[in-house]
Amino acid sequence: MANQPVDQGKRRFLIAATTAVGGVAAVAVAVPFVTSMLPSARAKAAGAPVEVDVSKIEPGAMITVEWRGKPVWVVSLTDDMAKTLSGHDDNLADPKLEVTSQQPEYCKNPTRSIRPNLMVMEGVCTHLGCSPSPKLQPGGDMGGDWQGGFFCPCHGSKFDLAGRVFKGSPAPTNLVVPPHKYLSDAILLIGEHSEGAV
Repeated sequence: MANQPVDQGKRRFLIAATTAVGGVAAVAVAVPFVTSMLPSARAKAAGAPVEVDVSKIEPGAMITVEWRGKPVWVVSLTDDMAKTLSGHDDNLADPKLEVTSQQPEYCKNPTRSIRPNLMVMEGVCTHLGCSPSPKLQPGGDMGGDWQGGFFCPCHGSKFDLAGRVFKGSPAPTNLVVPPHKYLSDAILLIGEHSEGAV
């Protein structure tokens, strides 16, 4: 028996089969390991960037997404809504955006945004952390001179559509604009800084 010739075909088959089974086992072990490295829902809530499809937001509408446990508003302005952002600087507490911690440098402009028709801001009042109510349309229950924006029902703070606080409001500063950038025309990424406007 010791001197029987070795069946090379059988040997190659066994080596190939063992290698294939080992490869499948390695993949089966690697998949859960790699998956465990992806951010969990808890990690996303703690600050992982959030992607938003902005192509589905109708002009004049707003959506709310969660980032770092806070509501973030994405508002698609109509041309008429955008026009309301000029001409009332005298009524604003910080019209020149001198409190720089409230928006990234690339959003230090009259609309406080990368794209002038798409506003991105945290929906948390800078007074005591309440969530203001969107009052996007002119007039309505806010009165005839209201041009649209946000009203905090807790203590009466008022903000325009760019999240700029009106003088006399309890809120000391504008609403916070979170770091964000556009990955494409349709996809907004909240939680990472933009290298430049898209």
